[in-house]
Amino acid sequence: MSEAAVLNSSAPVKHPRLVLLAVCALALMSTMGVAMPYPILAPIFVGGPVDGFTHFAGLDPKLLMGLALAANPLGILVGSLFVGPLSDRYGRRAVLSVTLSCNLVGYLLTAVALDQRWYLLFVLARFGTGLTEGNIAVARALIADLHEHIDRTQAFAALNACLYMGWLIGPLVGGLTLPLGDGVPFVLAGLAMLPCLLILGLAVPPSPHRDGPLNLLQAMREKQALGLLKQDKVLAALFAMQLSYSFGINSLYEFAPLWMLENLGLDSSGIAWVTAAQCFAMTSASLLAGKLPRSHRPLRRAAVMALLASFGLTALALLPGWGGVVAIVGLGVPLAFYNAVLPAWMSERFAVHGQGRVMGLLSTVFFLANVMVALSGGLISLLSTRWIMALGGLTCITAALLLLRMARREEQRP
Repeated sequence: MSEAAVLNSSAPVKHPRLVLLAVCALALMSTMGVAMPYPILAPIFVGGPVDGFTHFAGLDPKLLMGLALAANPLGILVGSLFVGPLSDRYGRRAVLSVTLSCNLVGYLLTAVALDQRWYLLFVLARFGTGLTEGNIAVARALIADLHEHIDRTQAFAALNACLYMGWLIGPLVGGLTLPLGDGVPFVLAGLAMLPCLLILGLAVPPSPHRDGPLNLLQAMREKQALGLLKQDKVLAALFAMQLSYSFGINSLYEFAPLWMLENLGLDSSGIAWVTAAQCFAMTSASLLAGKLPRSHRPLRRAAVMALLASFGLTALALLPGWGGVVAIVGLGVPLAFYNAVLPAWMSERFAVHGQGRVMGLLSTVFFLANVMVALSGGLISLLSTRWIMALGGLTCITAALLLLRMARREEQRP
């Protein structure tokens, strides 16, 4: 059997709709844990007490917050190189069970670090948790495996809707429970992994092992996601485009809470409600995207969404007060449509490389941009968060232009 046939073959699925529902539930609860910290880190560091945690080593709290923001996506970046590809080799359910268990331990360590005010442990725990939070690539691969039973775009739209619901519920839980103690949101995030493990065991069938290296380290070295850039020139071009787009989007995700704190004086609860409104818009738009007719020019549709995202980010750089909040919420619509279209196209276009590996590359790009934004944004925020949004708008325009060029090339391909 050829490599392409092996990578595209999958075990028969008796109840594909049930598996889709289970994967969506896993994504919802797992994303809640990832999303909880975003509205609370700005109040913890910038609005928190003056102590050894918020002024560690005499550094500015904004810089410390930027490092803390970068630690988690840096861990996800490293983990995404291997988690998705390893699920191609060892099975989706096996890899998910390990990553969810590690997430549970990581969240509890983070809570301990906050309770004891140990900044270094907090950063290390956020990094360690991130190593296994890249399992969204495995969830996307599971969805792609169902393509013979469920339309790809509809399945990805349903998955994305649940991811956005997690981003809606997670910040709300984090913002509303922060007054109970800085570590409480992370304890709740850890406890959310328990029902995830239960659903995984009951509803997601085991998948067969693929032929390949039996040694774990050998498999990680040979199948890591970035190796695809040498194998496929189109994927290499897509990597550059997606990095530019993800930089802009992460400018919003990472620094919108600080923007709201600085420009409106919102506390963790207020930031959580605005974030929830944005995620509600994303969830609604994602459900709508799944019902629209399949586009014959998906890359052009994605380019339009990237352009609209650039307009929203530019508005955040210019608009005063509550006008910016309208932009934050409205940005949820183009982001949702983009995320429904591009992964579905990638799973079909590059299936020969293995769904776990391709989806792992997509996660790798996103979290590489996440780290870049967190580190650079921590410095830029010393001037103004509006500059961060302006830079994000510029990178999204660049991504839209690159997508249009790629679309023309793909449409000419036999």
